Amino acid sequence: MRKNNYKIVVLSDLKDNVKSILKSTITLSKMIDGEIKFFHVRSASDVVEKENQLSAMRSINSEFKTIDKKIQQLLAPISKEYDVAINAKFSIGNVKNEIDKYIKETQPDIIVLGKKKSTSFSFIGDNLTDFILKTHRGVIMISSVNTTLEPGKEITLGILNGTKPSSSLDFADALIKNSQKPLKSFKIVKGKDSFEGAATSTKEKIVEFVFEKNDNSIKNLSNYVSKNNINLLCVNRGDQNHKNKADVKDLIGKINTSLLISADENIH
Repeated sequence: MRKNNYKIVVLSDLKDNVKSILKSTITLSKMIDGEIKFFHVRSASDVVEKENQLSAMRSINSEFKTIDKKIQQLLAPISKEYDVAINAKFSIGNVKNEIDKYIKETQPDIIVLGKKKSTSFSFIGDNLTDFILKTHRGVIMISSVNTTLEPGKEITLGILNGTKPSSSLDFADALIKNSQKPLKSFKIVKGKDSFEGAATSTKEKIVEFVFEKNDNSIKNLSNYVSKNNINLLCVNRGDQNHKNKADVKDLIGKINTSLLISADENIH
């Protein structure tokens, strides 16, 4: 693992599950020696209702104070409880443009998003998760409130279609070191030679579950992930031209656990 700190950016809409997302982020940051940045964007159209320029400026100034207070009230107790610094920033404007600008400015290694229970937060016809998958080639964590990672506790790590985290995860060794043993590997394979739910243990302390690829593959995978109490599933997204991208979006929608999506392999 490299010596310099990993930069982790949490993108938040300040709605439900923010504390859960932050706890999972703090857990990850402590394992890999990462620094956390918190970013929120409020759409200008939600703040400015009148065309009068003076009124618009007053509305924006008032909203800045409200957002700043809300973020400080949210972050301060969590930062103190877990003894971790969280650098916060927010802006008002076009959500897509502001996020894009912030990502380019900070160059994060990892972006953390919350997993939505309902329809994903959308802007300009493109939801936030889709946008980040398309624009951020580094690691992405989708944090689920149902499988919150707890600071100071081992994680229950699952690996999809492999026996170890992707080589594009620089901090794979740190994840394994802080995981309960044995690790769980889940494989979806084509052909009749697969045997659903069969488990084999290796000298590397890995238990493997194999499923036949069909219309119920993701559902079966989700059930076994839940049964084994996996709270972080490592997913390899391949490269930018890889067909696995569609599978990643399917997993995000159907797997009820936190996901750690590897970096685009072309950046390594």
